[in-house]
Amino acid sequence: MKATKLITALACILVSQAVFAQEQTVKSQKSAKETTVEDEYMGGSAESALISELAASDDYDNKQLALSYLADAVDGGRTSPEIVASLSGLAGEGVRTQSRTNGRVTNNFPDVRASACDLLGKVQTEEAKNTLVSIAVEDKEPMVVTAAIRSLGNIGINDNDEVVSMIEFVHRKYAVLNPTSSLALEVLNAYEKLEGSVQDKNAMVASIVAIRSNTRYAKSVRDKAQQLLNSIQQGGSKKKDSE
Repeated sequence: MKATKLITALACILVSQAVFAQEQTVKSQKSAKETTVEDEYMGGSAESALISELAASDDYDNKQLALSYLADAVDGGRTSPEIVASLSGLAGEGVRTQSRTNGRVTNNFPDVRASACDLLGKVQTEEAKNTLVSIAVEDKEPMVVTAAIRSLGNIGINDNDEVVSMIEFVHRKYAVLNPTSSLALEVLNAYEKLEGSVQDKNAMVASIVAIRSNTRYAKSVRDKAQQLLNSIQQGGSKKKDSE
């Protein structure tokens, strides 16, 4: 009799434990589902809305915070149209869109524009390319133009030599007005990355020769120009031999 009561008690305990474990599992699954939905919401519309608001602010610190959120989004693969739009807006901040107080531009932050250009280089879309082409031509700050050209090289789109022709034009302009070694180096790096897509290499080669010959550039930059010329020449020779 005692044995029967003991067995019954043990059975009740085991059943209670099983029911409790099942309830805990259901609660965990429900909590995980709710967390996933919340994360998806925060990673989507809420994140984009926050970034858009910060980017649209005239405050410099808010724009830097927006860039930090944008960097996280881009590195995390969240390149929604809203994210790209915020980057494009910051890339033209103070040049394409201006805020003024008593006639003075109050949102001219070249470092913000340069950072936005670098992030656009990671997006690697046609839209990002088009924005960077415009910025490289319109902006007058070498650091911004340098970032735009660097990113254009990283994106790698050069349909009908559009990008390489623009880079050659920009280099000629700065070589006369304000030659800087950092810009010349990024021009060379972009040429190197895009060289395989160039249909007519004459203007590009002339640009590289001009960099190599300009003693106002650092020796390391001129050496890089010579190395690139040698590489292009060797590539041309191999192509002729294969034909």
